[in-house]
Amino acid sequence: MTADLAVVGAGPAGLAAAATAARLGLRVTLLDAAERPGGQIHRHPAGGPVPRAARRLTRRLPYAPGGRAGTSAPGRAGAPRASAASRDRDRVTYLPGHHVWTVARDGDTWLLHAVAGVDEEPAVVRARAVLLATGAHERQLPFPGWTLPGVVGAGGAQAMLKGGLALPGRRVVVAGSGPLLLAVATTLAAAGARVPALVEAADYTAYARHAAALARNPAKLVQGALHGGALLGRGTRLLTRHAVTAAHGTARVEAVTVTGLDADWRPVPGTGRRIPCDALAVGHGLVPQLELATGLGCATRRTPDGTPALEVDAGQRTSVPGVWAAGETCGVGGAELAETEGEIAALSVTGRTSAALARRRARLRAFADAMAAAHRPGPGWTDWLDGTTEVCRCEEVTAATIREAVDGLGARDARSVKLLTRAGMGWCQGRVCGPAVARLAGHDPAPDRRPLSCPVPLSQLAQPPGAER
Repeated sequence: MTADLAVVGAGPAGLAAAATAARLGLRVTLLDAAERPGGQIHRHPAGGPVPRAARRLTRRLPYAPGGRAGTSAPGRAGAPRASAASRDRDRVTYLPGHHVWTVARDGDTWLLHAVAGVDEEPAVVRARAVLLATGAHERQLPFPGWTLPGVVGAGGAQAMLKGGLALPGRRVVVAGSGPLLLAVATTLAAAGARVPALVEAADYTAYARHAAALARNPAKLVQGALHGGALLGRGTRLLTRHAVTAAHGTARVEAVTVTGLDADWRPVPGTGRRIPCDALAVGHGLVPQLELATGLGCATRRTPDGTPALEVDAGQRTSVPGVWAAGETCGVGGAELAETEGEIAALSVTGRTSAALARRRARLRAFADAMAAAHRPGPGWTDWLDGTTEVCRCEEVTAATIREAVDGLGARDARSVKLLTRAGMGWCQGRVCGPAVARLAGHDPAPDRRPLSCPVPLSQLAQPPGAER
């Protein structure tokens, strides 16, 4: 059967889009690589309850694995509302554990090829329109010792708690840059970890340059203040314009060096101090996940923090006809913005608009751009690296090797560095080291352009498309 709309990603944007499209009468297929809906922000343990913040979204989208009708309880309005919910259930096919690796045009429809389940079975979905809500992944900037056990991504530490209720350590330093750090530190502290310091490379006073955006989003300020107040109450020290410039230990991280930074994020001599810890949660914001979109040829733009994101119009249409996008793929902005964009995109697929949603998107996007500008990595962070620091962990390529390729061999971009050093040719295919390699080559990171968005069994590449769902 051909769906009216295929939605890739079951985070806030994808859930909102699928629920809205079903309410408008479209037959929707929702594919997600994870086994449970909610995306990274609403991650929850297997068999555990859906997080309270996500219940409103998942109630709007009655789902069941494999597309079977859900069993949502009737609403307070009685039978008529239950009947409407049943109709929506019948319009939605939810396919968890389906990692879409490419999207291809087939006449006037689209074919979405996916790897399904732990057995990596081939799956193909046909749809008249496609909405990409593939989210984002963490940006990591390397430093000496970042490969030690106990050093984890900030978002990864939060995912460990949400998905497995496990702490990365008992004494955890949280470091990097971006609003996610406040939430991560608060979550870790509430779960019982001691968080001696939250180390933020940016300066929060940079938000003052965006007073209009802040004034239009007072709830965001309140949320930040609540996180900050909770941390201060637990004895966490907030260090702005500082960075972890080294991690120390043998079998595991045992301490970190925290150093003051100048306005360009260069370490200020003589400001280093050592903080004991048994874990470090570090991340420098999020990077939109664009492989499927760029594989289709969708145009991109540069966000205020220097990362590429998809370019969309007022209806969330990409530059490729028949393909829409919503959420972090269009620029990182949080769950509320992602949900709003998902609703707008679903309306747009059916030729509808909403002035109220457009105003909300403009308000939230302004705040997202303010955040991105305030936390944009300064060029001086590369001074954290000594020659032995591994920049590409997969291929064990050091900073000295990359600098030699640039300064001695004439490499002028990340691709040339890759050809000369193998940086970015390992298992992650540059997803982790790509931004760092690009900066060492003297450029902002380019949009990822990959023929496949994830590892695919050769058997699936060697055979024609299989049976369609």
